[in-house]
Amino acid sequence: MELPVYIKIHNQIRKDIEAGKWAVGDRIPSERELALDFGVSRMTLRQAIQTLVDEGILERRIGAGTYVANKKVQEKMSGVTSFTDLMLNQGKKPSTKTISYHVADPSLSEIEKLKLPDDAQILRMERIRYADDVPICFEVATIPYSLVKGFSKAEITHSFCHTLETKGHYELGGAQQNVSAMVASEKIAEYLKIKKGDAILRLRQISFLKSKEPFEYVRTQYVGERFEFYLER
Repeated sequence: MELPVYIKIHNQIRKDIEAGKWAVGDRIPSERELALDFGVSRMTLRQAIQTLVDEGILERRIGAGTYVANKKVQEKMSGVTSFTDLMLNQGKKPSTKTISYHVADPSLSEIEKLKLPDDAQILRMERIRYADDVPICFEVATIPYSLVKGFSKAEITHSFCHTLETKGHYELGGAQQNVSAMVASEKIAEYLKIKKGDAILRLRQISFLKSKEPFEYVRTQYVGERFEFYLER
């Protein structure tokens, strides 16, 4: 299966950064320039850039362009957080709208985060998560396909963690989580019913089984005024 063009561009820009073509804090060329360099439409180029922004590799600065991101101070949180459980515990009704759902070849970042062999495939899905019908977050989840090929789409999109535990009989372990602040893009603002440029919280999480095997890599954007993280020391 051939990689989508935007993933190929994502991989090349990431390789260029790792090779030192652009250092931390450097402004990368404009979308117009990069689109010409790669011979693609600006829409395709923008999708690649947005993926790198969601991963924390690049950052957008309003009115100034796109830059190689600085490493953020990290706050350690414990455990695998199920959105469904979180909402139910707060007396709210959780629901999900699936935007996309497909099996694909992984990007370099997905291979790295999930420790995948080179010939592995992944399930990548985009979802809007709601509490009492109010949009709380937009997430992009990547899962090793070998782990879920026996599950139905409904079982995975409704509550993936519950499916792993009850049908897959897996024991869930901990997670690595990184939280940072950013502003909503036009697409995310539309999904979450907020204004472009509104504050959002970005969570990047790698979740592990008890066996220490990573089973999910998620990039989630939460509406800043509708969600907060609670850290217990």
